[in-house]
Amino acid sequence: MKIYTKTGDKGTTSLFGGTRVPKDDIRIESYGTVDELNSYIGLIRDQDINAHYKEILIEIQDRLFTVGAILATPAEKEILKNGAPRLQKLGIIATDIELLEKEIDAMEMELPQMTHFVLPGGHPTVSHCHIARCICRRAERLTVHLSHNETVSEIVISYLNRLSDYLFVLARKLSHDLNAEEVKWIPRK
Repeated sequence: MKIYTKTGDKGTTSLFGGTRVPKDDIRIESYGTVDELNSYIGLIRDQDINAHYKEILIEIQDRLFTVGAILATPAEKEILKNGAPRLQKLGIIATDIELLEKEIDAMEMELPQMTHFVLPGGHPTVSHCHIARCICRRAERLTVHLSHNETVSEIVISYLNRLSDYLFVLARKLSHDLNAEEVKWIPRK
């Protein structure tokens, strides 16, 4: 199989099921941003961090591939002609969100209570987490935008929302673990 097909040379691409859309379609923007997020999470995973965080990040990356597949499948193409679901064993389920919540709760138990806004930074690994969090929020906004015009599973939006929370807390936890300076945001008087 060749990596280049030339079918997108005129600015269109295929969704799952074969529907062709412009490459700047909101659906493409949504799953493209999820792909960008997945790549950035790979960069965090490549840092010198606790093995447990790496395991969770691999799980998250796997789930993000699923989110991308869901977003790449228009509602009218979810069922194959034989009646079987196109994404037979793929889906985001409640336990995927519960895992993120469990991890957030565990990290927060080891962190001081947050009493102020935190400026992103303090260590390159922490900064990577903050960038991933921002990409995740963009993916969430684009997916919500898509949901205004097309069917999008609510659990996908919930997953992206919770994932951005996870990435924020992971940034704080890594800041703590790496003894990085956490700079408070102080508004001007």
